[in-house]
Amino acid sequence: MSLALATLIYEWRRYLAAVIALAFCGMMVMAFSGMFAGIIHSEFATWERSRADLIILRANVKSLVNSNASLPARVKPLIYLHPEVVDVEELGGSGAMFVNQPKAGHKQVQRFVQTFSVEPTVNSVTMPGDMGEDVREALMEPGAIAIDASNLAALGVRLGDRAELNGHTVWIRAVLHGYQSPEQPIVIMSRETARLLGMQQEGLRIGPLMVKIRDPKRAEIVRDQLNAMAHGAYLAQTLKQFNQANEQAVMGEQIIGLLMGFATFLAVLIGIGVTSQTLRGAILSNIREFASFRALGISMRSLRLIVMELSFWVGVAGLGAALVLTAAIAELGRAIGLPVVLRLPIVTQSCVMLLVLAVASGAMAMGILKKSQPADLLR
Repeated sequence: MSLALATLIYEWRRYLAAVIALAFCGMMVMAFSGMFAGIIHSEFATWERSRADLIILRANVKSLVNSNASLPARVKPLIYLHPEVVDVEELGGSGAMFVNQPKAGHKQVQRFVQTFSVEPTVNSVTMPGDMGEDVREALMEPGAIAIDASNLAALGVRLGDRAELNGHTVWIRAVLHGYQSPEQPIVIMSRETARLLGMQQEGLRIGPLMVKIRDPKRAEIVRDQLNAMAHGAYLAQTLKQFNQANEQAVMGEQIIGLLMGFATFLAVLIGIGVTSQTLRGAILSNIREFASFRALGISMRSLRLIVMELSFWVGVAGLGAALVLTAAIAELGRAIGLPVVLRLPIVTQSCVMLLVLAVASGAMAMGILKKSQPADLLR
């Protein structure tokens, strides 16, 4: 065991503040990015969790963020021309005014909601894979809708209650998890229910098309072949490609970029400030030991290397604590209905950032070694 690591283990209390500061910085960056990504994928969960292998959008549209996703109705039969395509279905979406039917002593709630219509048949391409058989059967009832658990209180309803959508009576027959939106509550229904409510318009334009192919492993090959056949009429994407495009589009929004930039700047400021001062104080408290090393003939360069190694191990400890805290926040978020999606590139960048902060803090604290004069041992 090296001297630096032994010192950190033996005198861990002196370095605890630096470890906590680094852990907080890493947790803040990873948790912020994870929450933003979680909100994105929760809002687009109806698409992302479907059983489709490909999604068809307009030729100039790569994501559903601030985009018009409607397609000409003539595109749908064109997709069937590919021999590997098994099923093609439209995932309808609209907006509606939701009004609850409050019981005595409760307030009436009027809220604009986002609706999506799926085909609740067995192995339907538009039916999200995480919805159980009970949800599928519940949505087959005319007038039945499903709402995320986090939106029940905001909409003033419970499972089994009656409500209104655009003046038509509906019943809450299923409760979902992980389908919340930061903008409007999401309501999911069958296509037949949407048609009964006058929200499924049959015309020259249709919504995004979800495509099922025979062999999901050939999704990228079929995507390229469909795009070659499109002649500018549409754009085919794999579900993974579509998910990444939505995430990048939201992360590219100005307000999200500002928040992430501010969080990173604050993390760097706190990390390097607290860590450098903690290391400086710890080295100062051991200045007589460093003076003893110099009296024994150990060069200043070797002492600086010890300080740098010590700061590196402090960074490793802070990194481990940051990962534990981030994992705990992710579990807490899932428990309260706020998904946290941690991406490997973000986690890797955060880990590198913490180690760089720790080593840079050690370099800033090395100036205190000049006070380690052997003559001070005679005082």
